[in-house]
Amino acid sequence: MASMRDIKRRKASIQSTGQITKAMKLVSTVKLQKSRNKAEASRPYFNLMYETIASMLEKSGTMDHKYLRAGGSGRKAVIAITSNRGLAGGYNNNIVKLISGSEELPAKDTNVYAIGRKGIEGLTRKGYEIAADCSDVIDEPQYQDASDLTKELLEAFGRGEISEIYLAYTSFKNTVVHIPKLVKLLPFTMEAGDKGEAPKAQALMNYEPNAEEVLDMIIPKYMSSLIYGALLEAVASENGARMTAMDSATKNAEEMLGKLELQYNRARQGAITQELTEIIAGANAMS
Repeated sequence: MASMRDIKRRKASIQSTGQITKAMKLVSTVKLQKSRNKAEASRPYFNLMYETIASMLEKSGTMDHKYLRAGGSGRKAVIAITSNRGLAGGYNNNIVKLISGSEELPAKDTNVYAIGRKGIEGLTRKGYEIAADCSDVIDEPQYQDASDLTKELLEAFGRGEISEIYLAYTSFKNTVVHIPKLVKLLPFTMEAGDKGEAPKAQALMNYEPNAEEVLDMIIPKYMSSLIYGALLEAVASENGARMTAMDSATKNAEEMLGKLELQYNRARQGAITQELTEIIAGANAMS
């Protein structure tokens, strides 16, 4: 059995850790409220942006445009959104697993545009090449950050350096449910979304001045919007995951303190009993 001194030392250590996890939980709770409001307020806009692009292209029929052409010999690119800090349960590891487990994104043919240092660490261990480190973006996401990243990716896409662009992020559903998602941004394909299929064509779409100029303008905005929306979703998910993890850690610390308190009381009672036994034995020897 551990000595009373060892038990007291361990109790002090766990109490200190519990205070830290409790403080981190409170901080994450405050941040979660703010980031959750932003994510939920902006979600309708980003959903509508996707639906608008899908509707435009479906009503336009077959169209030859650089952002719609499938295939290509370039490498694939994935925007991996994780966090700069740990202690968030499986939040970061879920994105690493999502990318490394995808058949579309083999390590030997994929460039990673990383947003979050934890993603860089995890994907580097999996053998992925980090093409860009944009970790500072996740601290305070701005639309301009998404626009700048979109510009860089589209330039590489236009030069043929990359042939496909994917987005890996964590979708915020509620405080305890966060869903890792992998979305193909380019070449644009009209896939069934979360709310059903793209709208059915009802009339031909007319472009002014022409279809190519319109798509050159609107598809970068579509990409920037989806990336920015993913950043907001990811921040809310990170804070929710960290709050949940710290709440669990705090409860575990409280349970461990309860068990150590019992051990300490038993050790203390044993020491008292031993002292009494020694005193009685000594008194008997002297009599």
